[in-house]
Amino acid sequence: MNKEISPADNVIKNVCKIKKNEHVLIIANPETGAIAQDLYTAASESGAHAVLMFQNAKSSFDDAEREVIAAIASNPDVCFSVSAVKLGKDAHGKAQPYKTDDGREFDHIFDFLLEGKRSIRAVWAPGITQDMFSRTVNIDYAALKERCVKLGSFFDGAVKVHVKAAGGTDIMVPVQGRKILFDDGDFSTAGSGGNIPAGEVFISPVVGSGNRQKGRSTIETLKNTILGTQNQTQSSSGTESKEGAEGVIVFDGSMTFGDGDALLASPITCTVKEGFVVDITGGAEAKRLLKTITEAENRAPALEAEGSLPQGQGAIYRRNARNIGELGIGLNPAATITGNMLEDEKAFGTCHFAIGENYDNDAPSLIHLDGLVRNPTITLFYSDGSQKTVMTDGKLEAGENEGR
Repeated sequence: MNKEISPADNVIKNVCKIKKNEHVLIIANPETGAIAQDLYTAASESGAHAVLMFQNAKSSFDDAEREVIAAIASNPDVCFSVSAVKLGKDAHGKAQPYKTDDGREFDHIFDFLLEGKRSIRAVWAPGITQDMFSRTVNIDYAALKERCVKLGSFFDGAVKVHVKAAGGTDIMVPVQGRKILFDDGDFSTAGSGGNIPAGEVFISPVVGSGNRQKGRSTIETLKNTILGTQNQTQSSSGTESKEGAEGVIVFDGSMTFGDGDALLASPITCTVKEGFVVDITGGAEAKRLLKTITEAENRAPALEAEGSLPQGQGAIYRRNARNIGELGIGLNPAATITGNMLEDEKAFGTCHFAIGENYDNDAPSLIHLDGLVRNPTITLFYSDGSQKTVMTDGKLEAGENEGR
């Protein structure tokens, strides 16, 4: 579909639906300059006021340049982050979180404007390549949206999700009270946004009560003190579990590390108890994952000590470096498993879990590490005792794989 126009024109005209005189900010690295330039040209030709700016590539732990943060804070109509790895963290937001009128806190201006104030729409593409951009963008977005809506509807009222795969994954994930989110390629209204390439549904598992080490019983006290009545409300409404996700995840596709993504030469096995990773086994790549998580754990209290995180947040960020922060299902028919998570997590026949920060803003962390599970069987459980299998050995329910 849309083969008659370029991928950049498709994004500008059909995904973001950019209008004349809108303000468009595009942030890129030298490595992603060609894609960013194409988007800039397409936005300018649509009559928008487009600005393109560059910074050096940023890792999972690096801060974005202050000029980039200031540009985002100008509150453009549309903001593109076209990065080789990550956009970069917001040093000011980490130290002094942005607050909405209803008391929600955000540690990045990008998230604050998109999800908090809902004043911008946005596209973020961490790890985008020219080949990926050319292959995966010109898809049937109407069909993608229909697929997302149909699959997402099955999550209404679900309380738990069981994921099992031949590779060894066998985990029960609580989702009661959580909202399914779509990356359906429709980023045309303020407050909407997602990846390019688009194509997944995803949900933040309920935060469990695990990962409380001896001598760290003050973590929850600190959390309640900092988040106040908001956290109390979450507990009383059932969105915080005393159990959390339980089981084993075996990542056997690709994995995000602190310094980038990679296809896995050997599986990584993560044991999960009460919502948190308690053990990681495997080969060299398992050690690489553990190294990234350990770095996030160690950096968090150090950032608090230097004033880059508010008092008490160091313990919370440290704890959540092992949180199961996302369960997602890939739905882009043009995506394949390449070792680049931006594309891999959209591929048919896969699901992915993230370790670290979630999308419901109640488990902040310095990391969000996605890992791919091939050919899963995914079953939803409901409060009335019924259940629904939405994927079997990587195949969606009848009809959903049509058009691959």
